[in-house]
Amino acid sequence: MSDKVLPTQSRVVIIGGGIIGCSVAYHLTKLGWRDVLLLEQGRLSSGTTWHAAGLVGQLRSQSSMTRLIRYSTELYASLEAETGLATGWKRCGSVSVARTQDRMVQLRRTISAARAQGVEIEELSPAQAGEKWPVMRTDDLVGGVWLPGDGKANPADITQALARGARSGGATIREQIRVTAIETERGRVQAVVTDQGRIACEAVVICAGQWSREVGRMCGVSVPLHAAEHMYIVTGKIEGVAPDLPVMRDPDGYIYCKEEVGGLVMGGFEPHAKPWGMDGIPYPFEFQLLPDDWDQFSILMENALQRIPALETAEIKTFLNGPESFTPDNNFLLGEAPEVRGIFVGAGFNSMGIASAGGAGRALAEWVVAGEPTSDLWPVDIRRFAGFNNNPAWLHDRVKETLGLHYAMPWPNRELDSARPFRRSPLYERLAAKGAVFGSKMGWERANYFARTPEERRIQYSFGPQNWFETVAAEHRACRETAGIVDMSSFAKLLLQGEGAEAALQRLAANDVAVPPGTSVYTALLNARGTFESDLTAARLGPDRYLLLTGTAQATRDADWLGRHLPPGVTLTDVTSGYSVLALAGPNAAAILGRVTPTPLDPLSFPANAVREVTIGYATAWLCRRSYLGEGFELYVPVEFAIAVYDALQEAGADLGLMDVGYYAVDSLRIEMGFRAWGRELTPDVNPYEAGLGFAAKPGKGDFLGRDALLAAKAAPRRKRLVALVGPAPEEQMAWGGEAILADGRPVGDVTSAAFGASVGGIVALGWVQSEGEAIDQAWLDRRSWSIELAGRPLPVSASLAAPLEQMKRLAEASQAQARLA
Repeated sequence: MSDKVLPTQSRVVIIGGGIIGCSVAYHLTKLGWRDVLLLEQGRLSSGTTWHAAGLVGQLRSQSSMTRLIRYSTELYASLEAETGLATGWKRCGSVSVARTQDRMVQLRRTISAARAQGVEIEELSPAQAGEKWPVMRTDDLVGGVWLPGDGKANPADITQALARGARSGGATIREQIRVTAIETERGRVQAVVTDQGRIACEAVVICAGQWSREVGRMCGVSVPLHAAEHMYIVTGKIEGVAPDLPVMRDPDGYIYCKEEVGGLVMGGFEPHAKPWGMDGIPYPFEFQLLPDDWDQFSILMENALQRIPALETAEIKTFLNGPESFTPDNNFLLGEAPEVRGIFVGAGFNSMGIASAGGAGRALAEWVVAGEPTSDLWPVDIRRFAGFNNNPAWLHDRVKETLGLHYAMPWPNRELDSARPFRRSPLYERLAAKGAVFGSKMGWERANYFARTPEERRIQYSFGPQNWFETVAAEHRACRETAGIVDMSSFAKLLLQGEGAEAALQRLAANDVAVPPGTSVYTALLNARGTFESDLTAARLGPDRYLLLTGTAQATRDADWLGRHLPPGVTLTDVTSGYSVLALAGPNAAAILGRVTPTPLDPLSFPANAVREVTIGYATAWLCRRSYLGEGFELYVPVEFAIAVYDALQEAGADLGLMDVGYYAVDSLRIEMGFRAWGRELTPDVNPYEAGLGFAAKPGKGDFLGRDALLAAKAAPRRKRLVALVGPAPEEQMAWGGEAILADGRPVGDVTSAAFGASVGGIVALGWVQSEGEAIDQAWLDRRSWSIELAGRPLPVSASLAAPLEQMKRLAEASQAQARLA
């Protein structure tokens, strides 16, 4: 076939010839696919890639994302030898500096996270930072960190090298081809239509950068991203700037710098961005820039002049203002779209596309080939968003803030302020009137805690105990000692119905869900590798009906995963907005409920895990004896009854110590109980036995997805385990998650969740540890001295396979026994 003739069919069509699209094409050929067609509306790298700064920083807050970038660095270092084309990759290292004590604490916490992830890192004094970066002023610095594995590269050169590698592997790359439509039929992609013909295909990969949202709309796929202006300058030669100068980041000044031809590239991420393209992106827009905007750039320039005095007299050769796409949470979008089978997305890279492209391209190619992700990609999984996140007005306002998150202080529990409130439960106004301080998850406004003083109405962020510390401890204790009520309406709720509902769920759930109506079951959902796809509670409401309750953030993902495995005749409906959820926890919970419902609540009549339809006043709701907080119940209430039920419970519990409780206390309560959370403790990289959730899988029940791999995992020695950690009450520093776990002073894992356990009286945490060969059991833990690294200082902790609250109970019982003997 002539190079001028467009193929009429291809196994996969990739839309977009930037670094991401070329990386996907390259990796698909490495996986053995030859029938790969990449289409670019202009020329390769002519969109965002060509004007990217080319910084490659390897460390990310999630270890799975760090692994992607570390692969990128390995790939860029080897591409020239493979393809004969230079990539400009240079392992020059990077220096990040701190102007404030708070930033230095954050950098020390970064050192701990890097140690946990095996990334080489070193703390620097101001003088040492100046030695690494001699053109920098250092007298106003507190310190810094040095990452020798970081580097820089030429984005356009990498793109061309990947393209050559893809062509060598059999891929076809065509430029100046514009996609005009994407055809689908019965929820599956059929063809791509271009201005030069139609191409039938099995799969489409949208890697169109800032155009990806519009391309997605061609086939009903939501790609929530928005373009914003990103600016940097290029200077003439500056004395002291050598080719091996490291990358420098000054996050307190919002700026970064790298060497280029003896001068500097200086750019940054201002706190308040300038969205672009609200009325659509013009066509053609090839190798184009936007007008200079020195007013928008002024905050970066002022900070750069403070850090690099030589800029005052340096020649400004070029001002580049190029649009880039940003997402609502500052993580990119990867994976198969839930709306249409065979449509994959790799877009929204938030100025991190060059660093991420190698690993992201490989991960997405593996997803295309395998039909599912082959590792933990939850932080960037496109299914973490829903269709409503694609609202252009909401995206416009949110992106103003997310661009600045690159260098904003990553405070623990930091909430985004823009584009809120978004989704509200029926109880929102009730809770707001009681002093609720709201956070946001999956767009839902959720009470984090209930302020008791005007000063608590706004969170005062810090790395130590924050201003809500004592208030949350009181809410926590109410759930252990009297009663607490939590609005958990944001829980995702899916209704599974049909004559074959039981058989279908038995095939997908690892636990035995063939239980009598009126029973609920907590279960793992596994993939073929025997690792977690999700975890949820299945409440059997009738012979052919289950209400599935899952995490707030998991609604789209779980509905997609379950839906694609269901047989004809079984339906799955998202009823999240139809039901509120009220959690009632504590020793007085049953007494409070007993005052508002005639249903017997004694353990014999209403045992653990039972779910019953009950009446509360004029309302009818489902009541389940289970709780994410410990002892208690959950009510699944139609939204029209939610306020009446809440008011009835408040009145009934007024003299029984009932307290409104927020999600900060929920987190500390569930960590004390050792309850796992999706995306923290549970990911597609771990199996139930490693996670201590063997009870949520019943291999003996018969065949189910992942059973063979699960049986192999059960028989294998457990060299990776989830452990519970208990330490003293926090003083200057608090554990928040991400810290290194040290065994005899050596990093062996990292903390996934941490809080102050008010019942235990100290820091409680969950985290993963790994051995070098031995099976991990309690004896293995007991032979070692344990600590959590907090901003460079080890905090001694105890480590156990039992939950923190269980640990404390056992210690108390042992202490009492010793006292009796004495």
